[in-house]
Amino acid sequence: MLALQQQQQQQQQQRSRSSSGSPRNLSTRRQQAHPEAFSSRYGAGKSSTRVLRTRSRERQSITSRRLLQQQQQHRRREPPDSPPDGSSLTPATVTLCVGTEKRLFAAHRDIICVSPYFAAVCARARAASSTDPNNNTSNNPIYLPDEQPEILSCILEYLYRGDYFPRLLHNKTRNTWQLETASSTTGSSDAEPDGATIFHPGVGAEILRDTAVYCAAQKYGLETLKRLALRKQGLHAGISCSTILTSARYAYAHTPDTESKLRAHYLALIIRSRSTFKRSGTMQMEMEQGGKLFFDLFVAMCNHMDDLTGSSGKQQQSMASTIT
Repeated sequence: MLALQQQQQQQQQQRSRSSSGSPRNLSTRRQQAHPEAFSSRYGAGKSSTRVLRTRSRERQSITSRRLLQQQQQHRRREPPDSPPDGSSLTPATVTLCVGTEKRLFAAHRDIICVSPYFAAVCARARAASSTDPNNNTSNNPIYLPDEQPEILSCILEYLYRGDYFPRLLHNKTRNTWQLETASSTTGSSDAEPDGATIFHPGVGAEILRDTAVYCAAQKYGLETLKRLALRKQGLHAGISCSTILTSARYAYAHTPDTESKLRAHYLALIIRSRSTFKRSGTMQMEMEQGGKLFFDLFVAMCNHMDDLTGSSGKQQQSMASTIT
């Protein structure tokens, strides 16, 4: 009996050993059946990494293209009369023959072509040279017989430096704008600030230089220069009535009827200083000569009186409502 029991126990132990060894054999068989399972998973990891790298490169290229497009759009939105960077200038120069005395000015083509007027002139010269190689008109000077040399000098100074003499300075203490050489005026109507006026041969009298610069900027398509000249001439003081009226006539003669800023500046100036102008003999002579300037002045004066009447009427109504 004991021998029989021992045999049964040995058989059970052998069965348990065989059952415990079966998973190992199964896993071994699986590994043998798929010897490249791990390597295939590793290869899939490599391919996924390559895909990620390719996608990141594509995203970087897309981002760089977008940045380039944004920079190009920003350059298009920049003011057309912004002076170009000095590092991007080409050595090509243009000669300008100015005024009746034919004074010569030299300027970089890239600088003056910021102006649409000069850009069109240079483009026509290059087109003529390309069609006829024997006629090299691109090196011919640009003639400006009706322009004043002093005004063109201001234009070129602005194109190169962003301002013209006297420069516009910002007083940070008072938070106001002033001219670089602004001096105290004597209060006399005969005193003219230095550099405020020029003698214009076409007019035969003194006019405000900033008005002439504004009209030239209108001609050459320099909008930023127009704003600068308008701000500057509002900072002058001690200008005589005759100079103001002559400058106003010049502004009306050299700006289109659709222009409102410079003309409105003179109308507002005359209305603000009406107590001085009504005693001026020059004002009387100018009004007797007539012109669109004085009709606009009449309309502006009527609007000013309506504003005063309207404000006083509102004050009276508010006072009456307060009393009742």
